[in-house]
Amino acid sequence: MKVKVGIMSFAHLHADSYAHCLKANPNAELVGIADHDSARAQAKAREFETQAFDSYESLLASDIQAVIICSENARHAPLVQMAAASGKHILCEKPLMTKLDDGKAMLAAAQGAGVQLFTAFPCRFSPAFQQMMRLIHAGAIGELLALRGTNRGSNPGGWFNDPELAGGGAMMDHTVHVADLMRRLTGHEIVEVYAETGNNMFHGAFDDTAMLTMTLQNGVFATLDSSWSRPKTFPTWGDVTLAAIGTRGVVEMDMFAQYLVYYDDRAGRVKQLFWGDHIDYLMVDEFLRVVAGAERQALATGEDGYRAAAVAIAGYESVKRREPVPVQA
Repeated sequence: MKVKVGIMSFAHLHADSYAHCLKANPNAELVGIADHDSARAQAKAREFETQAFDSYESLLASDIQAVIICSENARHAPLVQMAAASGKHILCEKPLMTKLDDGKAMLAAAQGAGVQLFTAFPCRFSPAFQQMMRLIHAGAIGELLALRGTNRGSNPGGWFNDPELAGGGAMMDHTVHVADLMRRLTGHEIVEVYAETGNNMFHGAFDDTAMLTMTLQNGVFATLDSSWSRPKTFPTWGDVTLAAIGTRGVVEMDMFAQYLVYYDDRAGRVKQLFWGDHIDYLMVDEFLRVVAGAERQALATGEDGYRAAAVAIAGYESVKRREPVPVQA
């Protein structure tokens, strides 16, 4: 029997990918779409050959078993609580929340309703990252001393440049993926952050460059460049890289290195066409299997999403205070 899923908002750029994943998966049925932008809901419903519901409430009142939430970051909390109250399992786009209190309310709502809340961290499903984990856990580089990560991309524009809706700028957008990988790789929490941000790329009222130095509870230190430092003509949206430095060696991962170079005269730019494993599909497929009753393996929980977002939130507090700050649990 197919798992019936609805999508709540197409505000986030990743919503299209998740919809394609649902349509391509033989174990899924995309029942419908709801959005506070009704015109967008209708357009996406036509594109994905499904139903446009006139409200979130009407979508949640249908026979769906689960939802994928892809709204603006600041709207995650009310939508998660609404979905939980309706008894639907939830996969929420990252960052899970923009405020710690919102994150705690989301976790409590899911727990109280007895539903599963997951965070959309597809990078966990990357074969490159999984191989990196196997090598490090097998002792290939000895004792882990430090980590160096990047998640550098192009400025997505739109509501991502509105701190009220996004919860920040580049640091909020691009810190959480790699922070989650660091937590998963080490099995330890990030306990302290020192961050610096700037707006010299686009000169807006939001941070477009960010550099974080982090300390994990086991003493490992890590750095992360989470900037929108790639120009519009850059051949891909950005990157996810991670290097682990140990007492006996170094392991480096470039998550999206599998690509073809495409010279597109119509678009007037060079593009990189990725041909590797579709990590969005792998994540959505596991979500479907969990909703159907299978055991969770790599899927990030709501708690994982909370912990990663708390790192970015601590980063903004560090920028304000100009000193290292603890990450609040």
